[in-house]
Amino acid sequence: MKNSNLWIRTAIIIAVLVFGTYLVIGPRGSITSRDFTWQGIKDNVGQNISLGLDLQGGVHLVMRVKTDAYLRELTIGNQDAAFNAAQEKKLPVTKSSFVAEDGTFSFTIEFSDANQVDAIITAVKEKVDLTQWSESKGASSVTWTLPGSAQALLKREATEQAQQIITSRIDSLGVKEPTIQRRGADDSGEILLQMPGVDDPDRVKEIIKAEAKLSLMKVVSAANPSPVTTYPTREAALQSIGGAETTNRKVVEYIERDSQPLAEGQEPPKQWIVVESPAIIEGNELRDAQAVTTTGNATDYQISFQLKPAGAQKFGDWTGRNINNYMAVVLNKQAKSVAFIRSQIFDSGQIDGNFTKESGEDLALTLKSGALPTEVEYLEERTVGPSLGLDSIQSGVRAASGGLIFVIIFMLFYYRGAGINAVIALLLNMLLTLAAIVVLNATLTLPGIAGLILGIGMAVDSNVLIFERMREEIKDGKLIAKAVELGFDRAFITIIDTHVTTIIAAVILYLYGSGPIRGFAVTLILGLLINLFSAVYVSRTIFLWLLERNPNMKKLSV
Repeated sequence: MKNSNLWIRTAIIIAVLVFGTYLVIGPRGSITSRDFTWQGIKDNVGQNISLGLDLQGGVHLVMRVKTDAYLRELTIGNQDAAFNAAQEKKLPVTKSSFVAEDGTFSFTIEFSDANQVDAIITAVKEKVDLTQWSESKGASSVTWTLPGSAQALLKREATEQAQQIITSRIDSLGVKEPTIQRRGADDSGEILLQMPGVDDPDRVKEIIKAEAKLSLMKVVSAANPSPVTTYPTREAALQSIGGAETTNRKVVEYIERDSQPLAEGQEPPKQWIVVESPAIIEGNELRDAQAVTTTGNATDYQISFQLKPAGAQKFGDWTGRNINNYMAVVLNKQAKSVAFIRSQIFDSGQIDGNFTKESGEDLALTLKSGALPTEVEYLEERTVGPSLGLDSIQSGVRAASGGLIFVIIFMLFYYRGAGINAVIALLLNMLLTLAAIVVLNATLTLPGIAGLILGIGMAVDSNVLIFERMREEIKDGKLIAKAVELGFDRAFITIIDTHVTTIIAAVILYLYGSGPIRGFAVTLILGLLINLFSAVYVSRTIFLWLLERNPNMKKLSV
């Protein structure tokens, strides 16, 4: 029975060893002869283990979401929507105004008939969500103010939304193991972004901060077959609506790209159109967007988009009522295309613009991930070159190798034959820790290498506890087999105590630390957990094999 149990233990160890070795140095595709060369092994290890910013180079950015600007835009938007809602009901509103500075965000609707104030408030609340705004009535006006608690909540939500959108954009770019997390106080609006291995940081920054405010808007124009009404200057367009933009009339730039053939390098003429506000559909109602080539032209791209069900229904209702009317696709306050509605359309559309492949894909990406709630500014930017990262790797490897060599020499010198047992368990611990990093798709950072080295010390400490306990049992006159058994059993509780307390500290570091500190915590936790297998299970199995071969052993080299 004992022999059978020993073979089972051995089979488990061999299986774990083979699997761990493959995870670290094995290819992720078919095995070739190159995988058995030194260079092939190095390439596989580099592919399997994700290196952090400090080891392979990349970009470190700290951004701040302009939350005050976000609240200002929200205040203006609610003001316009509230005034339009009252006008639609033909209520006696005269004008609107807002305040958005020094921590005060409010808007006011003025009216000429005090008896209609409740009707105005009801009409506004039917169209505008004002649940977080406090309301105050005056003799000829009603004001909505955003309290401080609501401001803090909205700032936090804006930062979280920006973080999610930035995460979506970075993930779509294929940056391997980026770090994207909040930094500072809840209302600071700061976001930390680290992108290992990025070789084009400027493009990434442009995609991060790129606006993607898409709106489908009705053009103020005679219906088809009359041509769309355009104006040669912005001033002329403004004059057509009384000299200034209103809450329901806006002027946007429009470049008619297909009006006439252009010479190489010549820009199409600028024009202006008047559109109705609010928009028919906003960009947050998009479901998907792709860059596609135009028919027969592999270098000219357009953006094809699809709408979410609610947006598709709204779009379908509007297009059904506006056959032959003109509609503009407005992107970042510029009309990219204008077309008349031939028939009812529900769930898809297209943005024409003669985009290149890269600009088309970038635009589709920003549209698909959504528009940032407001602008971001860069507070800090650092670029780590790959040569500096290589120096860090070499320094870390030298430190780990040096520490490992000295530990091996000490264990062999002080514990003699048992030291070989400890060295085997130690090497297995390092291998399996790296394998666990691969399985968890964790990122190995320079502090992570420090955690790996500390794990070596903890692994040695476990063996020291076991060996010293064996020595004590042998001195008390116990037989070798009994001394081995008691050494492992009585040291195990102490090992558990030391490991659990250290893991608790490492978990706290992981929960509250930044990227590099988390890397240290991850490798330390993995090393400690695996040490319970290598220093206890594997080491004990080796001793059991020695006792199996020599059950009457009189002396143990420990």
